[in-house]
Amino acid sequence: MKFLKSLLIIIILAAGFNSCKEDDVSYAFEGISAPTEVNAVFDITQDDTGLVSVTPSGEATSSFEIYFGDVDNEEPTIISPGSTAEHIYEEGTFTARVVAVGATGLTSEFSQLLTISFRAPENLEITLDQDTVNPAIVRVSANADFAMLFDVYFGDVENEEPTIIMPGEILEHTYESPGDYTVRVVARGAGVATTEATQVVTITEANDPVTLPVDFESFTVNYGFTSFGDASSQVIDNPNQAGLNTSARVGQTIKPSGAQVFAGSFLQLENPIDFSSNKLFKVKVFSPKSGITIKLKVENISDGNIAHEVDVTNTVANDWEELEFDFSAIDTNNEYQKVVIFFDFDVAGDDSEYLFDDIELTSSVMASIEGVWKLAPEAGALGVGPAPGDTSWFACDDACVTERACYYDDLYVFDTDGSFSNVLTGETWIEGWQGGSDACGTPVAPYDGNAIATYNYDQAAGTLTINGEGAYVGLPKANNQGELPNVAVPSSITYDVSFIDNNTISVIVESGSGVFWQYRLVRETYSTPIEGVWKLAPEAGALGVGPTPGDTSWFACDDACVAERACYYNDLYVFSSDGTFSNVLNGESWIEGWQGGSDACGTPVAPHDGSNAASYIYDETAGTLTVNGDGAYIGLAKANNQGELPNVAVPSTITYSIAFIDTNTISVIVEAGSGVFWQYRLIRL
Repeated sequence: MKFLKSLLIIIILAAGFNSCKEDDVSYAFEGISAPTEVNAVFDITQDDTGLVSVTPSGEATSSFEIYFGDVDNEEPTIISPGSTAEHIYEEGTFTARVVAVGATGLTSEFSQLLTISFRAPENLEITLDQDTVNPAIVRVSANADFAMLFDVYFGDVENEEPTIIMPGEILEHTYESPGDYTVRVVARGAGVATTEATQVVTITEANDPVTLPVDFESFTVNYGFTSFGDASSQVIDNPNQAGLNTSARVGQTIKPSGAQVFAGSFLQLENPIDFSSNKLFKVKVFSPKSGITIKLKVENISDGNIAHEVDVTNTVANDWEELEFDFSAIDTNNEYQKVVIFFDFDVAGDDSEYLFDDIELTSSVMASIEGVWKLAPEAGALGVGPAPGDTSWFACDDACVTERACYYDDLYVFDTDGSFSNVLTGETWIEGWQGGSDACGTPVAPYDGNAIATYNYDQAAGTLTINGEGAYVGLPKANNQGELPNVAVPSSITYDVSFIDNNTISVIVESGSGVFWQYRLVRETYSTPIEGVWKLAPEAGALGVGPTPGDTSWFACDDACVAERACYYNDLYVFSSDGTFSNVLNGESWIEGWQGGSDACGTPVAPHDGSNAASYIYDETAGTLTVNGDGAYIGLAKANNQGELPNVAVPSTITYSIAFIDTNTISVIVEAGSGVFWQYRLIRL
């Protein structure tokens, strides 16, 4: 028994020891890899001895094994990094191998074909290519019979030491200055005799003009800065390729100690700056200090008094930052061809170095087509002429704007989901081709706001495409094919769009050849909290019903429900400044069984189809919103103060409880009979 106990103890201890050993993990060699960047420089003495030297190199290498390749079962010559091995060859062709050995024994290999000949090299051919992007860069390679290697001289420095290349190897060189240079290549073998050839390469001076945008990447553009006040500017390789700016080259300004407070530099552009559409300059800057004034100025090419300047204070030190300079107040009647930049303006120089890049004229990044727009109610906002900017054929003046008030309150709604709506609030300007008398009247299909439409805004191209028969911006008759009724009703219209500022856009359509209808639209503004265009928030929980406000335990529309009812979630509720209210259903909505539908998307059913005139009253103190008009509603058509349709009569008025969650989000609740609370969360577009 004692023996068995002792044996059991030994087994347990052994098991415990082995368990501990298995849990011991060494992390000492994690992340270790084989040597990299393995290469070698070969040379040969020209004394008919066949003596070749090999100097290998590589990263993460502890030793090199050299196999010269001229004997079978060769034992390697082992050398340390930085050392050179020598070997005498007979004539012939051999493959030398260099094996780099790392600290852990991992290896990487490099091989080189060697031609050993005591004859003079023959048939030397040089290939010289000049870079198409940067003409100052040339690439040289060479081949010759009986040559082991080549000495290359680029001819741009005195007492030049050659660079050795092997046959077929490509050597790249960058010239610092324009000029004609003689590239000389000397072919060498094991003998004394050599063969050489030359080619002349011409490095031209950068002389292309400067144009916007300026990114400093071109090697053919002459970025010739003119500096003043003791500042100096030039183009350099980007020393801070990180963050917002990883480009290769940037502008550099140095403001030395004692430099004038107005020290700066300018570039002269090929042509005057076109401020007709875009008036926002963006510049990426890298400053050693934040909180300084950076001034951007544009000047006339010959009269410095004709200028406009904008100051911006930077907020970032020692990192790239994109600054915006708003030139919307510039006098566009003048011409400006110089771009001037000042760093730390109004402060004397202190040897600071500033970097800048990507000078571009654009519209604001904040500019978005999404939202609610209308024709600017001012003279000149509507017109037509033979060219963009020319409305000499017709321009709506002040009297015209007054006469067409029913047209100037038409809304163009660009929803966040890509849908588009014409909101005509019951009447608009009806022309003769529509059966009207050039007067205010009831909208005529298909231009009555019931089109199912989408839009695509391409900011880079400056185009806006409206898709949907009967959808339009400006005048319904003007489209890309011509003017109605002379052409077919289009299913798509593409307009040219440019932002004048964040809340004003120019919209132009060429209606056939040389007929340019032009509109100036402004983003809709509101004088009361409830005014505007609202829709149900397209998110889970924005629609529901329950026994008390805040409780939607009976039904809450989840993500799948929102997706299924997409046609309903883009229904619009329009509260106009004149007190009128509109349900804008965009041609379809969610149609329930009591309406004769099948609980699916379908054509709106009267009287809940948005066709009846309606009004609203918002009582901010009481927190109520009353919608007046048969068929007018918010949220669900069936839910009203008496109960739910079809169990009650269609009401002529519905009062909702309303609370603002924030400026553009409201909670709307209606008690549809006793203890049934339908609840909606709406957002303003």
